[in-house]
Amino acid sequence: MLEEIGMPYTVHPISLSQGEQKSPKFLAVNPNGRIPAIVDRANGDFAVFESGAILLYLAKKSGKLLPKDDKGESHVTQWLMFQMGGVGPMMGQANVFYRYFPEKIQPAIDRYQNEGRRLFEVLNGQLKGREYLCDEYSIADIANWCWVRIHAWSGIDVTGLDDLQAWLARLEARPACQRGIVVPEPLVLEGVVDMAKKILTK
Repeated sequence: MLEEIGMPYTVHPISLSQGEQKSPKFLAVNPNGRIPAIVDRANGDFAVFESGAILLYLAKKSGKLLPKDDKGESHVTQWLMFQMGGVGPMMGQANVFYRYFPEKIQPAIDRYQNEGRRLFEVLNGQLKGREYLCDEYSIADIANWCWVRIHAWSGIDVTGLDDLQAWLARLEARPACQRGIVVPEPLVLEGVVDMAKKILTK
């Protein structure tokens, strides 16, 4: 989002494996002890946590990637909440049970992968005849893409979801998306298994 709107920012990496997200300093920014979180120095060190809330805050602050009319704003917000209430949580659980959990509990794996696939089918239907979820590129696309792009890591198949796959390719081709996904460093999914297992056992 910050790359898309061209807003300057400073990155402060957090070591999850070292538990930095639970430090008093970080909890002052996000009481829930999770990433991401931002601090707007230009607005009296105003802290914002939860990815959807951050996207909305930055969209309204910049006047970009969120329609200004009530219906348009609501439409984008609905698909943003779709990610926050559905795609993110279901894929997160799929990741845990498919990749990180010390024992393979197949019913749990099936449950979250199947629900993830169902949600992808909803996205695919919404994208039929559209380039973006709400016709024009918006924070709804950013929020959903960040999860859907790592579908293979969750073990969720996208075969037959042609509109979804075309949308994935469109966002992947955006220069701002290419810059954003390597902040603070390129994601190497294979390297996070041990770290995730450590976090799960804490």
